[in-house]
Amino acid sequence: MLRVDPKWVKPLPDNQPVEIPDTGGVRVTLIDANHCPGSSLFVFSGRQSIDAGDSPVKSSFVGSDREFTYLHCGDFRACPAHVLHPSIHGKRLDTIYLDTTYLNPKYCFPPQALVIDACAELAKRYVQGDNNSQIQGNKQKSLPTLLMSPAGKGGWFKPSPKMLAQMQPGASANSSTKISNSLGRIVVVVGTYTIGKERVLKAIAKALSSKIYCNSRKHAVFMCQADAALHTMLTKDSAAAQVHVLPLGQINIEGLSEYLALHQGQYDRILGFRPTGWTYTPPAGQNMTPTIDQILTQARAHNFSATDLRPQRGSNPRVTIYGVPYSEHSSFRELTCFALSTDWGRMVATVNVGSAESRQKMQAWFDKWAKARRDRGGALVDHRCEDYW
Repeated sequence: MLRVDPKWVKPLPDNQPVEIPDTGGVRVTLIDANHCPGSSLFVFSGRQSIDAGDSPVKSSFVGSDREFTYLHCGDFRACPAHVLHPSIHGKRLDTIYLDTTYLNPKYCFPPQALVIDACAELAKRYVQGDNNSQIQGNKQKSLPTLLMSPAGKGGWFKPSPKMLAQMQPGASANSSTKISNSLGRIVVVVGTYTIGKERVLKAIAKALSSKIYCNSRKHAVFMCQADAALHTMLTKDSAAAQVHVLPLGQINIEGLSEYLALHQGQYDRILGFRPTGWTYTPPAGQNMTPTIDQILTQARAHNFSATDLRPQRGSNPRVTIYGVPYSEHSSFRELTCFALSTDWGRMVATVNVGSAESRQKMQAWFDKWAKARRDRGGALVDHRCEDYW
């Protein structure tokens, strides 16, 4: 599938130290990264036997009995289960190589599990005609209510005269059913990368009691994953599934309109989910220079539900798209909780390091985290469950 020569691939078990040959006894332990399937954190432990790569810097510890422990996060979604893992909890990590994709107070998106539940709930409501709701703030507005609003009449949603008549005061009690039926069968589409986003995809399919349709290449990728539950949900028959998978880049009004046209006769409407942390927009007035205490307080209080999801501009009764703050990278708050709950000597950014300004901003947060951890006496940040703080 990836056309990597097998000689470069060495399968390793999770949660079990493995000695790396020809390293003088260096061990590596893999921990599930809570990212896409197969991703892992790497915990390296052992003595320094050689100097690093082509660096002119020579280590005074080469040949000594001093043991070091390095944590390489790669891409990961930090969670309490990581800091509670026996290879990390209570251990001194000399250096952490941190996934700093969202190391910016702007990206305080909600816990992944809550976003998944919200997507599943919204899809279920939409398909069941409850009533194909748009969610605004903490209020659920039914499609008829939305269409009767000034925004609906002159904006994204333009009902037919027949539909408007059905929504007038005094219309028959089953008018909403007529509206739902007139809108036809709905296909729900989830955007994904080559791998990743499987959790939200499976949750939506489960909520709808639906199979999952994808093209043959994507099907082959899914079958490479050690996920028996996912395998039982797959189908190669587009008509046999109400949940379809498309590339993330195709989740836009034009792309989904074309996809709906391809399936004319099977479906009349399409509901698209675009799950990526980049869709997250902070609330107006959010503090971009929060204190550590403020970050922790907000993390504990952060909830999310279907009422927090809103359709993207350009959505209409036939094609509706929701940008979803679902990410497989750590939010800013999660990075803070992770850093405060681990014992580390040095933090190294691995993403967004291309400019001196960006590196300086991230280093400033590393320094704040180090001070806060000392002030807290190394106490772990309280968590709601092992999946999120």
